[in-house]
Amino acid sequence: MVEHLLMGFSLVLNPTVLLALALGTIVGYIIGAIPGLGPSLGVALLVPFTYGVDPVVAMVGLIGLYMAAEYGGAISAVLLNTPGTAAAVATAWDGYPMARKGHAAFALQISIIASGIGAFLSTLFLITTAVPLSEFALQFGAAEYCGLGLLGLSLVTSLGGGSIWRGMVSLFLGVFVAVIGLDPVNGTPRFAFTPDLFEGIPLVPMLLGLYAISESLYMLEDSAAGKLVVSIGNVWRVNLRRYRPLMPTILRGSVIGYLIGVVPGAGASIASLVSYGFDRQVTKDADPPFGEGNPRGVAASESSNNAAVSGALAPLLALGIPGSATAAVLIGALMIQGIQPGPLLFLYHPEIPYAIFASLLLGVPLMVIVGLAGVRFWVKAVSVPPSSLAVIVIGISIVGAYASTNSMFPVYVSLAFGLLGYILRKVDIPLAPIVLALVLVPMVESNFRRALVVSDGSYAIFVHNAISIAMLLVAALSFLVPLILQIRQSRKDA
Repeated sequence: MVEHLLMGFSLVLNPTVLLALALGTIVGYIIGAIPGLGPSLGVALLVPFTYGVDPVVAMVGLIGLYMAAEYGGAISAVLLNTPGTAAAVATAWDGYPMARKGHAAFALQISIIASGIGAFLSTLFLITTAVPLSEFALQFGAAEYCGLGLLGLSLVTSLGGGSIWRGMVSLFLGVFVAVIGLDPVNGTPRFAFTPDLFEGIPLVPMLLGLYAISESLYMLEDSAAGKLVVSIGNVWRVNLRRYRPLMPTILRGSVIGYLIGVVPGAGASIASLVSYGFDRQVTKDADPPFGEGNPRGVAASESSNNAAVSGALAPLLALGIPGSATAAVLIGALMIQGIQPGPLLFLYHPEIPYAIFASLLLGVPLMVIVGLAGVRFWVKAVSVPPSSLAVIVIGISIVGAYASTNSMFPVYVSLAFGLLGYILRKVDIPLAPIVLALVLVPMVESNFRRALVVSDGSYAIFVHNAISIAMLLVAALSFLVPLILQIRQSRKDA
């Protein structure tokens, strides 16, 4: 392995490959920061430009874009409460309150450093455990995927803000939204009054509405709400004392992100939500509370969603199975080059996976440097008057929604959810459980029904092995323990 890894470094240190890595990183930042685009669309847009390009150059450039775009969503999440990617939703929950308190630069510094550490550690995991972990992920059947989804949904008790019951209301609303569309088993339309809804509510336009447009309406309502007091300071000066308490969070997020990322179909969005919820549960007496500008929230989300990138590459390279939507696009990019990903990739084309490993290791410091260098420019966005900023955000959101399918329907979805998000925030209903439901309910439903089909209707399939049993037990504890604690606290207060 060492010999092959040295070969990978020798390939990546070629000036042409380094240029591709740098360009991919810069373009990835831009694409990730623009709401509605994201890594999948960015990689897909650049794939046609890889025709006739050396496979190593093409893949290193695309991987650099993938990694940087996954982080880029944190920029707009922190500064504008507008996640550039779905995986940056949890980043906005504490990053934006930090910015509102005048700590935008520190929030961005945390996000890029946590992302860099998560990406670096997960790359080491990828190099050493790609094949074994990919084989483990193949053991996941319908019952295991159902358990994974339930584990994610159980986090509603820690994502509901000050009230678990309000979180439950939000979750049930999200479940209703998630079941709109065609039945995943028999194809029957459910609450779909137009063919545009047959594929369900599109995620990106919904996120743009709930977070970007609803926040813009708040800005328009109260011009002081969007005005940030930013103290930049020296962004290159990293105070180790401030990061020491964040390191356990970053390390946990890196492990969680990689492990979830390696499971095909899970992805960075689920990784960030699980990591955020887990850190919120294990952190006692958080000051400030999560959701009100706690740096741990930013660190947990960003370390995990970037770690999930390397996790998604593990099944892609070792077994030819995409670990995420972006990884599926990367498979297409490899096949365009006449290269079939999978176990034989390491035998016949070892230069590809090991060049990717080397590019990830070299790309992490490049990503961090570009991220820190750009802080001084990104925080200037907050000098725009709130009313103008709100109009700009709404405009970008509409363009991003339209670009997702090149049709007006996603625009209508964004506007509708923007109004809904504004109303929910007025009555203190959290938005996070809605996102949680829209991401996880389809996974739970389809795999639950598929498992029952396989078992001829026997529910014993959900406890047939240690993996599914462990997931269900952890999900039950994750849901019930915070609920019981809040009920006890309510009785004491009464």
